[in-house]
Amino acid sequence: MNPSAMLFLKNGLRLLRPVAVIASSVVIIFSGVFPLFAYYDLPNGVLSAVSLLLLVGCFVIHGALTHALNDYTDYLSGTDQHSPAYLSGGSRVIQEGRIAPHTLKWIGYGLAIGLLVIAGILALFGYYPLALLLVIGVWGAASYSLPPLRFSYIPLAGEWLSTFPSAFFLGLAGVWIMLGDFPEWAVQNAVINALYCIAWVMIHHIPDLQADQQASPVKRTSVVWSVAMFGPKYSALPAIVYMILIGLCGLWLGTDRLWAAIGVVIIVVLSIFFIIKTDTQNAEQVTTCEKKLLLLAMINAVWLGVFI
Repeated sequence: MNPSAMLFLKNGLRLLRPVAVIASSVVIIFSGVFPLFAYYDLPNGVLSAVSLLLLVGCFVIHGALTHALNDYTDYLSGTDQHSPAYLSGGSRVIQEGRIAPHTLKWIGYGLAIGLLVIAGILALFGYYPLALLLVIGVWGAASYSLPPLRFSYIPLAGEWLSTFPSAFFLGLAGVWIMLGDFPEWAVQNAVINALYCIAWVMIHHIPDLQADQQASPVKRTSVVWSVAMFGPKYSALPAIVYMILIGLCGLWLGTDRLWAAIGVVIIVVLSIFFIIKTDTQNAEQVTTCEKKLLLLAMINAVWLGVFI
């Protein structure tokens, strides 16, 4: 491979942040698709093709598109420049001079427009679930980062209007395409995995607290709002609240999915324990907590996929 191609690949992987995508989005796909392989009588060839399509879409939307738009917006506001840049602070492709800001902008805009065009073509041919899934994915990435919406800069909005629908429908995508329906186990898995994704993002925002406060406009994440309302000791409060919501979902799983419910409760307890034991003023400790939560997110998604 020539040096230019190698550099392109290296910068592309840096932007994608594949480890984070695999630990969050890819396992959400597994949680919804594995039961179709294990417990349903469906054509394996078609199901494998759908799974591959979802994986590709996941890396394009949750990897390239989301990160390109978010990195560009956070570069303009200045928050990434002040980030401690462990797991947080974006992919750093702009800060390290790997990709120019205007290039990253047009990567994001180009992907968004291209995906919407594909969605329109799919709709014309009657592939409505695929078309709508693409639109939801683009909506999640664009509404999270781009003005005038820029929901990541508004408390609760980034979680509920952008991240949750994107993660939720990613979890339902395989079931929707293959069954044309939403069985309760699939909805439960999608809700729980999406909530865990949001809880992790809340921890992810903690090291950037001061950088977000200095941004122009101020990036008022739920973490920034919590600290402004209750003080620095409460930066982890949003994450804990979301973890409690996940724990309450264990009641929804009930005795019909007893093993799934037990697993969810154990993972929630461990997650809250790790969060409480973390010194939120120490960026390195918070990063270590993030890594533990990513591992638990993977275990949670796989567990839910196995025990339906």
